[in-house]
Amino acid sequence: FLEETRQLKIQLPRDYEANIEKSYPIVIVLDANYLFEPVAGNVDYFGYWEDMPEAIVVGIMQGDMRYDDCSYDDTNFMPDDKGADFFEFIGLELMPWVDANFRTAKFTIAVGHDFTASYINYYLFKSPPLFNGYISLSPDLAPMLDERIPERIPSIESKIFYYLATGSDDIQDLMQISEDLNKMLSPLKSDNFAYYYDNFEGATHYSLVARAIPSALEKIFSVYRPISKQEFEEKLLKMDTPIHEYLQDKYNTIENLFGLTNPIRVNDFIATATACEKKKQWESLRIIASLAQRQYPDTVLGDYYLGRYYEEMGEPKKAMRTFQAGFDKEEVDFITVDLMLDRADKIKDDFGY
Repeated sequence: FLEETRQLKIQLPRDYEANIEKSYPIVIVLDANYLFEPVAGNVDYFGYWEDMPEAIVVGIMQGDMRYDDCSYDDTNFMPDDKGADFFEFIGLELMPWVDANFRTAKFTIAVGHDFTASYINYYLFKSPPLFNGYISLSPDLAPMLDERIPERIPSIESKIFYYLATGSDDIQDLMQISEDLNKMLSPLKSDNFAYYYDNFEGATHYSLVARAIPSALEKIFSVYRPISKQEFEEKLLKMDTPIHEYLQDKYNTIENLFGLTNPIRVNDFIATATACEKKKQWESLRIIASLAQRQYPDTVLGDYYLGRYYEEMGEPKKAMRTFQAGFDKEEVDFITVDLMLDRADKIKDDFGY
């Protein structure tokens, strides 16, 4: 499409070669000459701590060609000449090549800065949009995009994540563009449109990038993160609906949004099971214990919470046997074999078994 050679920068996840069954979301980075490393570093860091899925990062080297790559027609302000070729290069050449050569999940994000931050918005007008997420850093919007983007968003049927950032010391005209676009996008309420905006105090046109990238990843992948202490206290402990449904919904959402069928984390099993105990939701505790037994059969996790369920249901003999069944299994967090056997012995002493 471009009739020229382009250099790419590609970062694969740390376990890409070892975990051959796993697929990964894609992050496409424009202006990769300077933008690739901050994006790739944050993706690696967040992925390491499970605050986002591990992802494949693909950067397009542009340099001074970025101005031609982002060129648009002077009448309709849509990609034209080299800008139109670059549009097709990403959508019809680069993305299929990435999918053909790497194990990719269906979730893709585009990242751009000023001119390229404006350019990635054109992919919103494809049906369906090429990208699921848009990280727009101090966009230098092409004419009409400030009107076209808010008009287009409500008609998009797929889930779209959109992050916009500027800084108080950004280039004045660009800060105004971001503030005006934010006023247009903020009122758009839709289950299919997840919108985030940051205006970083003291950040310049270039320093805002280093602050915006981790903020964008944190916000876009908030549902992916392990259940936090805040989530435990503000959501799980205040739920009137069954807590096991919250756990199942969380992982169904991860699968539907990101195309990832991840096993439920041990942390999330413990958090929801503990909430069940505090809320006395014993049936939810039984379901969570059964899920844990299926996903982690070689650990004490499911046996412990199933034993707790039997205790609360007034079935001490079943509880005792369930605790005893974990004597040769792998320990998890605070749930040790000694804890399991101590609970079994206490039941035996109390009931004379």
